[in-house]
Amino acid sequence: MFHSTDRLAIFIDGSNLYSAARALQHDLDFKRMLDWFREKSVLTRAYYYTAVVEGEEFSPVKPLVDWLDYNGFSVVTKPVKRFTDGSGHSRIKGNMDIEIAVDMLELAPHLDHAVLFSGDGDFRRVVQAVQAKGVRVTVISTQKTQPPHIADELRRQADAFLDLSDLMAEFGRPKTGAAQ
Repeated sequence: MFHSTDRLAIFIDGSNLYSAARALQHDLDFKRMLDWFREKSVLTRAYYYTAVVEGEEFSPVKPLVDWLDYNGFSVVTKPVKRFTDGSGHSRIKGNMDIEIAVDMLELAPHLDHAVLFSGDGDFRRVVQAVQAKGVRVTVISTQKTQPPHIADELRRQADAFLDLSDLMAEFGRPKTGAAQ
């Protein structure tokens, strides 16, 4: 699946990965994750995408974003949008799908292999487009939760699917209860 000479990039849908890891009752060790991929191939880029709430004195994602930024990840953020739903409830939205899709397509000519950490079926088409450029795509999410975090159409489109639960021995750690 992974070849030592492959030029590889990682694309992490932060909220999707967080949700899958939480459902598996694990936290992720991002340093071990990078080391694991570096052992398997030539890691050219590791992207982490997340929406951030602006104007809050403390954001729980801020320490993670800062750590990732200083430790080998290209962090892509954008502010969440606040809106009122049809029931009058205040909601926030911070979808990063377009940013991930554009970066995957732009980097494709320079890659042999792309790894997408997301189970979102909306990515099926961009995976197909990247494959058409000659890039193998591995999707990492989980189907070992109820409901599964991986959309069937995305799993079928990918060249390979790795279940996140099977990788926890490599770069996961059991949830401690305290924020990491």
